[in-house]
Amino acid sequence: MPNEARPSTGEQAKQHALAQLRQAILHGEMAPAQRLVENELAEQFGVTRASIRAALIDLEAQGLVERIRNRGSRVRVVSVEEAVAITECRMALEGLCAAKAAVTASDEQLARLADLGTAMTKAVADGEPMTYSELNQELHARIQEFSGQRTAVELLERLNGQLVRHRFQLALRPGRPQHSLNEHLAMIEAIRARDPQAAEEAVRAHLTSVIEALRD
Repeated sequence: MPNEARPSTGEQAKQHALAQLRQAILHGEMAPAQRLVENELAEQFGVTRASIRAALIDLEAQGLVERIRNRGSRVRVVSVEEAVAITECRMALEGLCAAKAAVTASDEQLARLADLGTAMTKAVADGEPMTYSELNQELHARIQEFSGQRTAVELLERLNGQLVRHRFQLALRPGRPQHSLNEHLAMIEAIRARDPQAAEEAVRAHLTSVIEALRD
């Protein structure tokens, strides 16, 4: 068993629990407001309660968990207004990344963005919203990666983690993928044209549309 080789306490155990908990929250396996019981989680992940507690403290710092006085921890609930505020911050950071990617991306990386655009178009045509949602996330991640802007990427990882519930809801909203497809294709086109100003404007237009959808 893989668990036998992994210590149940110490930094390695904490990091294991942290990674597992973070993945469960980001994949929607743990719902907003769900209680996080240290004893149960320690047993589930084969680590000590101290390791779980340390992991929960880190997740609280990342904005994914909140500690309720005298009641322990739960998955943090992000309101619509907070989701809008987070998306406004994303607008500045992702606009920067798109502008940088338009200048620094290699021809091979630009071809990868084009392939993603083709796959997203097919997912919409085939009526596969979850596939489209996954490709959507990959597109944003690749633009950030190709920008070489590590500081912006680290900030965006924290911000995006808090938007999980809202992202799933938007992905399943009828007509939403069709609406956002052209916005994503415009982002790809501007970056491939190596036009940093147009790339930034395309990202801002897309995230303005996301904010309108969140408020709708």
